Amino acid sequence: MAATLIDGKAFAAKVRGQVAEHVARLKEEHGITPGLAVVLVGEDPASQVYVRSKGKQTVEVGMNSYEHKLDADTPEADLLALIDQLNNDPAVNGILVQLPLPKHMNEELVINSIAPEKDVDGFHISNVGLLGTGQKSMVPCTPLGCLMMLRDHHGSLSGMDAVVIGRSNIVGKPMAQLLLGDSCTVTIAHSRTKDLPDVVRRADIVVAAVGRPEMVPGDWIKEGATVIDVGINRIERDGKNVLVGDVDFASAAERAGAITPVPGGVGPMTIACLLANTVTACCRAHNLAEPEGLTA
Repeated sequence: MAATLIDGKAFAAKVRGQVAEHVARLKEEHGITPGLAVVLVGEDPASQVYVRSKGKQTVEVGMNSYEHKLDADTPEADLLALIDQLNNDPAVNGILVQLPLPKHMNEELVINSIAPEKDVDGFHISNVGLLGTGQKSMVPCTPLGCLMMLRDHHGSLSGMDAVVIGRSNIVGKPMAQLLLGDSCTVTIAHSRTKDLPDVVRRADIVVAAVGRPEMVPGDWIKEGATVIDVGINRIERDGKNVLVGDVDFASAAERAGAITPVPGGVGPMTIACLLANTVTACCRAHNLAEPEGLTA
């Protein structure tokens, strides 16, 4: 393998350490403990595991963790009432409603009922608009983690040619906005893009977020490019279930200058950035200086 491995697990540990240091300062100097509330509706196994992990890591960095578990058949009005209660609770700085929600609930309505300043997922329409116009916002966790790793590897991203493969509201679109904010030249590519291999081959930075296993082969990658693989796909290989990204890691690593693995790349950064966003939200709520390096 020629490429440098970008170790998301190690970088996430570093970010959590920075968060813990800032939380300790907030407690010592201001008597403030940031609080994160996570709401889980139903019993989706993957969501349950994710929520447990979020709660554990929240406590480990010294923050307060508030978990609210609702039955799958909970009326939407009851969920909205809980969110309203959390919006008005000064001890809660961040609110995250775990997706997906049961089918009888309107995800957009629920997300947009969260106070924008407490929307640590960065999905509220106000935060989307603020990010798109280059103003201070809460930034979606996965793209923020990608940006942090790119800044750490390259220093300045100014003038670099970046291609984001995928146009989702959760990753693709905000990723493009963040790269624009760091003065990259940005192309958003997707399944309908003409000559997609040639579009990707010109990129200094490739962010793959399409949800299709190993869609991007190594011969699409420019020599020396940095590849950030957001995809997490479970496939069967040699009779075993394995996790792979949206990039064919083995062939891409022969051409790339740096690449994130799957697992152990972008994934660990998502919860680390959720914690970072909660600290940022807490500082903003109290008109205190934001922690450096933990937001866009």
